[in-house]
Amino acid sequence: MILSEYEMELRHLRYFLAVAEFGHVTRAAQHLHISQPPLSRAIRELEAELGVELFVRERQRIALTPAGSTIAEEARAVVAKADGLMRYARAISAGEGGRIRVGYVDGAMQGGVLSAHLRNLRTHCPGLVVDLVAASTETQLKALANNQLDIAIIYAPREWPEDIVSFKLLSDGMRLVVSTEDVLASRRTIAPKDLEASPWIALPREGDAYWRDRFLQQCATAGFRPDIRYEVAQLSALLGLVEAGAGRGLAQASVSRVESPGVVLRSLPWWRHTVDYWLAWRQHNAMPSVRQFLKANGLATNPKLPSK
Repeated sequence: MILSEYEMELRHLRYFLAVAEFGHVTRAAQHLHISQPPLSRAIRELEAELGVELFVRERQRIALTPAGSTIAEEARAVVAKADGLMRYARAISAGEGGRIRVGYVDGAMQGGVLSAHLRNLRTHCPGLVVDLVAASTETQLKALANNQLDIAIIYAPREWPEDIVSFKLLSDGMRLVVSTEDVLASRRTIAPKDLEASPWIALPREGDAYWRDRFLQQCATAGFRPDIRYEVAQLSALLGLVEAGAGRGLAQASVSRVESPGVVLRSLPWWRHTVDYWLAWRQHNAMPSVRQFLKANGLATNPKLPSK
């Protein structure tokens, strides 16, 4: 490229293109809101720097030389690229462009929590690129602290790290998940005794070594004892095993939005426990894109407002 070999002021290129467009120094100066002498001087400086004559005088106008026409074509590309870069920089500064890294737990994807927030963000900031990262709650919190994530959609952790702001998005009730061939699939009401010694597919609580004891205690309090046959790390795996007839399980009520032909979700009014989803971000050094994410979803950016 001709211009890439030179270091020059972008202002000179804009002046040059204005004179080329109007074919008249005075009119170009009026368009640029400057006086004629500095404009003429800038053109002479550009010609000296490039070592070519850019314009020739023709009657009452000035016209581009053959070299000037070639350089004008490239100058337009350089100025357009510079303008695009400035627009991009302003968008990043405002949080409306660039990238945002969003982590999520499997249930947030299955239950639509993630998609709802991304839909709002896309409407509010269509130019913002979103990098999605599927990870456990503890992994996401560490990634937030290490500046590897900007936003985390997580389950309630055992404890909250310092400098992390959180906001509860949803307390999701639980549903019994059975296959369409299960005898309970069409039963009007389901009592705890109906689940006694049932083959069970369990979803361990992330990072909780005592999840089984806690879960069995919850079941005993409700009035039944499950026979845990499988332990799975993802909600999608639980649904798949239930559909295959491997056992019964519990899943978040929001999963009902996902069409699973071989699975039925049944309400258990006597089961009191919920799954809580939280949004988390860094209190300090939050990127402008994070503020836009929060704004798009109607959340305050003041770290004193969300509660843990």
